[in-house]
Amino acid sequence: MNKKPRSLARIIIPVVLTLVTIALIVWPMLAGGQYVVLDPKGPIGASQRDLIVISTILCAVIIVPVLILSAVIVWRYRDKPDNKAAYEPNWSHSTKAEVIWWTVPIIIIGILAIVTVRYTYDLEPSKPLASEKAPVTIQVSSLDWKWLFMYPEQGIATVNTLNIPADRPVKFELTADSPMNSFWIPQLGGQIYTMSGMAMTLYLQADHEGQYWGSGANFTGEHFGKMRFDVNATSDEEFENWVREVKQNSQELTQEGYDALTQPGTSNVAYYSAFPEGLFQNIVTKYVVDGNGAHSKHGSSSEAAEANQATQESNQDEDKSAN
Repeated sequence: MNKKPRSLARIIIPVVLTLVTIALIVWPMLAGGQYVVLDPKGPIGASQRDLIVISTILCAVIIVPVLILSAVIVWRYRDKPDNKAAYEPNWSHSTKAEVIWWTVPIIIIGILAIVTVRYTYDLEPSKPLASEKAPVTIQVSSLDWKWLFMYPEQGIATVNTLNIPADRPVKFELTADSPMNSFWIPQLGGQIYTMSGMAMTLYLQADHEGQYWGSGANFTGEHFGKMRFDVNATSDEEFENWVREVKQNSQELTQEGYDALTQPGTSNVAYYSAFPEGLFQNIVTKYVVDGNGAHSKHGSSSEAAEANQATQESNQDEDKSAN
């Protein structure tokens, strides 16, 4: 008499746990809007969201039937006195079954591969975004445990806060002063690593005005969880007004001030009306002898490329003189 309740419990408990898990995942998404990755506010974030959704649906085409069939098989062939399932102890092959469980996954994997390759090339981080407006360049350096943002075109800098114009591409040039980190604004696009001795490029855009959340997404020690910053997307006019306000009401970032920022420790939001010329390139080449590192011009600004070109021309002149 106890066999039947036990067999039912073995089926009901996994089903209940599965439904509870799905509810815990879906409810915050629909009710609280906590999954910011699935609520993009820019073209890159939207494309990445689409890739996530498409991949999930394609995987569900395989996973959902398998889960359903697993429950059906357990129930259909469970041990009971009046089981009417055919008893075939020597069964070993079914051509129809083999065709189904090999063909369907192969087709799904093929489609998933094509979709992934297409989106991978379209979402190349250093690929400029199509826009009638010129991009704003922002140079980013990750420090212990803070973010430094430099605006070379505007001549200002900030710490742990970022202002950008909405509906306009932003060209981020990124490096790290010491430990590697990961720059991430979930609603605008995926993360990209910041590394010492390298300058990476990332294009993002905010389609709507508003405040977005940014963060470091890599473990870098004691206070890595505090490497967060607000991203304020405003109109072009408000952005220009903000730049003028920073220039008028903030002090300059000197080399000594930057050296102080590089010391391990957290920092409050800070604004600077100016910063040392060539600071970003100096950070990139900080650990390179004579500033001629192989990666110093990778994805960096024209300043780095010009410096590298000047070095090459100088070497060519020396070779000619020697000959």
